[in-house]
Amino acid sequence: MSAARAAILSKIGKALSDGPDLDARRSAAAAHVKAPERHPIPERVAGKDAAALRETFIHYAEAQSATVVEIDDWDALPSAVSDYLRDHNLPQRARLGSDAALAAAPWSDVPAMEIMSGRADPSDEVGISHAVAGIAETGTLMLASGADNPVTLNFLPETHIVAIAAADLVGPYEDGFAKIRDTFGTGEMPRTVNMISGPSRTGDIGGQIVMGAHGPRRMCIVIVDQTSGVSAGQNA
Repeated sequence: MSAARAAILSKIGKALSDGPDLDARRSAAAAHVKAPERHPIPERVAGKDAAALRETFIHYAEAQSATVVEIDDWDALPSAVSDYLRDHNLPQRARLGSDAALAAAPWSDVPAMEIMSGRADPSDEVGISHAVAGIAETGTLMLASGADNPVTLNFLPETHIVAIAAADLVGPYEDGFAKIRDTFGTGEMPRTVNMISGPSRTGDIGGQIVMGAHGPRRMCIVIVDQTSGVSAGQNA
C-alpha cells in the first residue's frame, strides 16, 4: 500500500472512530438494519388488494411481451405447459430443477410431455422455473438461484416458462425482497436473485427490437391460484 493511500485510509478511520456520537451512530445503524424504514411506494401498487395487484402484474408482464396463463391449481400445470408449447409449435420436452412444487405436478398426466431434471444444457429448448415473487410494480419476476431452480434455466432455453403462486404476487420490490428473506431467513441470500421482465430483447442494432438476443425469446408466466405450501428456491 502506498504511503498516500495509507494516510487517506488512516484519516477516514480516525474520523469514523472519533467523536462523542460514535455509540449513537452505531445504535442507529443497527436499528436501521433490524427494522429498515419503508421507502415511498408507487401509487399504482400502494395499498392495493390482491386482485388489483394481480391485474397490475399481468398488465405490465404482457406489455413486456410475456404470455400470462392462469390456472386453478398445481395439478393443472402440466396441461397448461403442454398447451402453450403446442400453441407455439414447440416440442413437448422441457427441463426443470428439483423444485418441490414443480416436481409434485402430475407430469405423467400428459404422456407426450418429456420432463428432464437438472441444469439446462445449450440444446434445451424449454426451461421451467418457479418464481419466489412477482412484482406488480413492473410485471417483474424474482427467481432465486439454487438446485431447485438453476440459473441456467433462465438464460439458455429459447422458451422460459415460469410458474408462480398467486399468493406470491406482491406490489413493490421491497415486498419481493421480503419474500426472499422469508424464504431464506433474515441475513441470508441465495447466490443470485434474477429479476426478469419478459423475454430477452435488445434495440442496440439499428434501433430495431430483436427478441432473444441474450436469453429466451419467449416467456410464459403461469399464475397458480392454489398455494402448495412450498416456497421456490429454498436450496440456495
